[in-house]
Amino acid sequence: MSEETPVTGAGPRRWVVALPFIIFVALAAVFLLQLMSGRDTSIVPSALIGQPAPKTELPPLDGSDLPGFSTEAMKGQLTLVNVWASWCVPCRQEHPILMDLAKDGRFKLVGFNYKDKQENAMKFLTDLGNPFVALGVDESGRAGINWGVYGVPESYLVGADGTILWKQIGPFTPDAVRSQLMPAVEKALAGD
Repeated sequence: MSEETPVTGAGPRRWVVALPFIIFVALAAVFLLQLMSGRDTSIVPSALIGQPAPKTELPPLDGSDLPGFSTEAMKGQLTLVNVWASWCVPCRQEHPILMDLAKDGRFKLVGFNYKDKQENAMKFLTDLGNPFVALGVDESGRAGINWGVYGVPESYLVGADGTILWKQIGPFTPDAVRSQLMPAVEKALAGD
């Protein structure tokens, strides 16, 4: 009588054991390709670029003599929309740059105050100056969601036709104004 070795299901078990390694190698390959793609990973894309600005009507800031924020009121002129809050440290750092930008007659600077207490927002503007020609209050954050705000500060360049042309995530720096915002403004004014 010859003795035969019983066949055990070793084949499928090997796949189960190797599966975590295969998944790891696949994920590592994806991450490596992303790192070597040459893309700037600090740029967060916005699905709103090239789209009409979300229809937004926000009430004015209490104690301010400015009108509220309205996308309808922006039409007809190139507009820089700044989303900010008094509790935001980078907003305070970029504020002197906004004060300078407010002097540029090629566009109007409007803002909406995001998830803030109105008395704090008013104190912020009283202490640091008010660069805005219109300012709305977004206490609930709903308008920020509609505009795709990741966090404050954020700014949007909106064309005279109401289309979002460009977006800045984070505070403006002199370099960002010179190398990114101003070329976007010039392109918009040239009609490109």
